[in-house]
Amino acid sequence: MRSHMDTHTANILDGKALSDRLRGEIGKEAAELTQKHGRAPGLAVIIVGNDPASHVYVKNKKLGCEKAGIHSFSHELPADTSQQHLLGLISELNQNPKVDGILVQLPAPKHIDPETIIEAIDPGKDVDGFHPYNVGRLAARQPSLRSCTPYGCMKLLAETGLDLHGMECVIVGASNIVGRPMALELLLAGATVTICHRFTENLQSHIERAEIVIAAAGKRGLIKGEWIKQGAIVIDVGIHRLEDGSLTGDVEFDEASKKAGWITPVPGGVGPMTITMLLANTVQAFKIHVGDE
Repeated sequence: MRSHMDTHTANILDGKALSDRLRGEIGKEAAELTQKHGRAPGLAVIIVGNDPASHVYVKNKKLGCEKAGIHSFSHELPADTSQQHLLGLISELNQNPKVDGILVQLPAPKHIDPETIIEAIDPGKDVDGFHPYNVGRLAARQPSLRSCTPYGCMKLLAETGLDLHGMECVIVGASNIVGRPMALELLLAGATVTICHRFTENLQSHIERAEIVIAAAGKRGLIKGEWIKQGAIVIDVGIHRLEDGSLTGDVEFDEASKKAGWITPVPGGVGPMTITMLLANTVQAFKIHVGDE
């Protein structure tokens, strides 16, 4: 996409369009499986408390399920729900044969320990891909249910048509939700991976040599557009709401898109892909449970 010979604009990696296409495929597969096995894939969604952003995410997840022909079981619990009560509910859902996936919307209220909750979910129903068992499988090169955001980023990277073998990838952010599993996904794809984090010195020098930048630090505008290598692929996982209500990411988009070969917009890049991979994981979990591999 070039407007004039002397100006360069990056190709946009459109997560919304890719997501729509994949959700069509997921819906088709879910319909076939429902007909074959006499029940739809089932996703249980648990939300504790009334964090407005979390409720928006949950609503989008339910809507996504509905459109893809996945049955969603909703559990909206008050903010003062005890950890013990929540663990009891997870235990019930682990046993429920109609539930293929269990998702606890994080962050939970302060008195609930997220690690304890994640580990209580049956790894075969861990459609978020957060359980140490599933992260461990990815590390051992035997992925089962994969973390949704990194998995979505891999689908976006595939859209470039480029072979990732030997490519220099820099991930900014080392969280359990994005940075770490992202590094494992890229390793699996044969890339050379560097993870930068709060203790990294001279972030700029790492970004400048990267052929792929995955920005997942959760810091608005942390990555300057001028640092981006000519022709690099930039995947921006960050999402921040500005005072005027608009959304922006961890990367300076306007500047970066003058140098990048491919870039994800915020919004409309990684965001839609995360929920799409959740739906894909739910269908995969269903296939494992009914022995339809």
